[in-house]
Amino acid sequence: MGENINPPLKISGISNNSKTFVLIMEDPNASVGVWVHWIIFNIPVKNKDLEIKENSIPKNSKLGINDFKKLKYEGPAPPSGTHRYFFKVYALNVKLNLSQGATKQQVEDKMRGHILDKAELIGVYSRYYFID
Repeated sequence: MGENINPPLKISGISNNSKTFVLIMEDPNASVGVWVHWIIFNIPVKNKDLEIKENSIPKNSKLGINDFKKLKYEGPAPPSGTHRYFFKVYALNVKLNLSQGATKQQVEDKMRGHILDKAELIGVYSRYYFID
């Protein structure tokens, strides 16, 4: 298993009217359905870019609660097979009126009607066991 630290992410060329970003990382291949690994919202916009450094969250942003019931990044560790991990980034024209610990549904409800841009990065993780 890895060290369970978030990867660095950088997105450039975001809309001029963006006020904040939202990041949602999820695995749609989990056996129980879509599994949320990480939520960050109210990420401040700086120079029309979003940069999240490895093992960190941007200053003055808030964490949502993931499906592990934690306020942090929880990385890929599927029991077996191939899983896709979607990093979805939304540029918003508002700061969300939510407290730290908001759920994915609460974040998505508040984002509705305020999304200016969206970007998506998909990572693939495979775990196979071979028995001799």
